[in-house]
Amino acid sequence: MNELINMTWVAICTALVFFMQAGFALVEGGLSRAKNSINVIMKIYLGTCLVGVGFWVAGYGLAFGSSQGGLIGTSLFAPEGLKAFDAVGLLYQMMFATTAVSIVSGAVAERMRYGAYLAFALLMSLLIYPAYAHWTWNPSGWLKTMGFVDLAGGGAVHAIGAWCSLAGLLVLGPRLGRFGRNGEVRDIPGHNLPMVALGGFILWMGWFGFNGGSIGGLEGGQLGTVLLSTYLGGCAGGIGALAFMRLSGRPVLMSASVNGSLCGLASLTAGAATMSPVFALLTGLVAGAACTWGAEALRRLRIDDAVDAIAVHGIGGVWGLLAAGLFYQGDLFDGARVMVQLLGALATFAWAFPVAWLLFKLIDRLIGLRAPTLNEQRGLDATEHHEIGYPEFQDSPGQLHKET
Repeated sequence: MNELINMTWVAICTALVFFMQAGFALVEGGLSRAKNSINVIMKIYLGTCLVGVGFWVAGYGLAFGSSQGGLIGTSLFAPEGLKAFDAVGLLYQMMFATTAVSIVSGAVAERMRYGAYLAFALLMSLLIYPAYAHWTWNPSGWLKTMGFVDLAGGGAVHAIGAWCSLAGLLVLGPRLGRFGRNGEVRDIPGHNLPMVALGGFILWMGWFGFNGGSIGGLEGGQLGTVLLSTYLGGCAGGIGALAFMRLSGRPVLMSASVNGSLCGLASLTAGAATMSPVFALLTGLVAGAACTWGAEALRRLRIDDAVDAIAVHGIGGVWGLLAAGLFYQGDLFDGARVMVQLLGALATFAWAFPVAWLLFKLIDRLIGLRAPTLNEQRGLDATEHHEIGYPEFQDSPGQLHKET
């Protein structure tokens, strides 16, 4: 009976994490211009389909199969005949892989060829994500055996997604008109900020499944702590972003507030089960402020992240890994534990960034990565998909859009 209850809970959490894809679609679509809204949503939608199949065929086995030296799995490829709980567990992990890939979608929005993105999404789910997931969550993974703490993917999902995003942005370059010749940053506002807020709430709701399902069931008394810490992290992230904007004299932007809250949630993804509420608040507060600062710092470096995904998931994920070591309940500020967490955080970059950069370069050479200039000016909805999101005020597909 206990196994049935635990399986039911994980199945519910699987549905919550899957619903996060709707949140990504709304946030990323809303922060993009109207002429690219269909393209952004299509990347997430078809990316979800490709990652699902690819992860079942090979990704799950590489992550959770029999370990080869703590580095990679060598069994459970295209598994069939699984027991019910194992099948639900596979599906739950599939949602994590999909989430990691969706982080990249927003960062590279409005300039990448659709086919090139799908190619990278599939390769990321078959290679980059499963390897680090193996190190982190496979019982024989080299980080896992060192005592590495990453409950639900602060490193495996968020930091990995962020460093893959950074690699893609460095290969792609900024959107047309994003930066002036003298280095000034030109604003490219999203077309629908109410969508962004709705997407933020949906992602926040999905995070309860993200963290809550990672404890594997309802036994052990951890669920309340995990859900409370998750919620407090999101609240504190929004407050941290607000405090940074207000104290520094910046405008209090809704988009930055939502991203601050999401960064706070990302920062609790690693340590929600092992952190007291007061330290969950502190972790989220630091994350929200750091995210808002980090997004601006990246723009000053002329890195054009369309949705500030690197600041949200990279800063949130890495800081969360370190906080999980610093604020481990019952063993605060243990130097050895913090060093293991630091090693795991460094490993996210050392693995994901160079491999993703090589994959983006390979895709660019084989099929081309960036959309042609005219297509980017007209919008990828019309040029890549022959549809437009708002026909009432946009030109029909095939005509030159007035916005650039």
